[in-house]
Amino acid sequence: MKFFVDTADIDAIRELNDLGMVDGVTTNPSLILKSGRAIAEVTAEICAMVEGPVSAEVVAEKADDMIAEGRHLAKIAPNVCIKVPLTWDGLKACRVLSDEGHKLNVTLCFSPAQAILAAKAGATFISPFIGRLDDIHLDGMDLIADIREIYDNYGYETEILAASIRSVNHIVDAAKIGADVITAPPSVIKSMANHVLTDKGLAQFNADWAQTGQKIL
Repeated sequence: MKFFVDTADIDAIRELNDLGMVDGVTTNPSLILKSGRAIAEVTAEICAMVEGPVSAEVVAEKADDMIAEGRHLAKIAPNVCIKVPLTWDGLKACRVLSDEGHKLNVTLCFSPAQAILAAKAGATFISPFIGRLDDIHLDGMDLIADIREIYDNYGYETEILAASIRSVNHIVDAAKIGADVITAPPSVIKSMANHVLTDKGLAQFNADWAQTGQKIL
């Protein structure tokens, strides 16, 4: 499974990237706002740091305008992945930009039917939103499983990018189902290392070591 980091925080990306935990980055207008920086500037810096795809999202609502914005964003760096919403206009933009050789991340997917359309429109990635489905008392993992089954049935090459990840369990469950990629905030990825028994064991080791009176260095 590939790990994308869902942030525009340069320091957070660098920490994970130095550990080899970053296969790509996803951003959106909300994350750009949080960064307090210009989209072209922060996207270029991320692209220079990370080898994998970096999703930069269009904000237009009409296909022609999305296409123009997508072409502009793609000029920032070779590894920019243009992010478009799963609307009819977004699918039109996806088809045109994909045919031009650009990578496309079709976002805000909430149904298997939408995922089929994205694959047929040439999407590189489809981003089903797990957490937002959970918020309305639906099981987001059911959507991941449905898309996985459909894509495998027909050999669609579009990669399933599990998004709106809220917990470690989301990551593990998506991995078990067979999502190709997850994108999560840095805090969630880092929390994968946490376990109460690890903490308990380490505390015991440290206590026992103190009793030996020894030093390694």
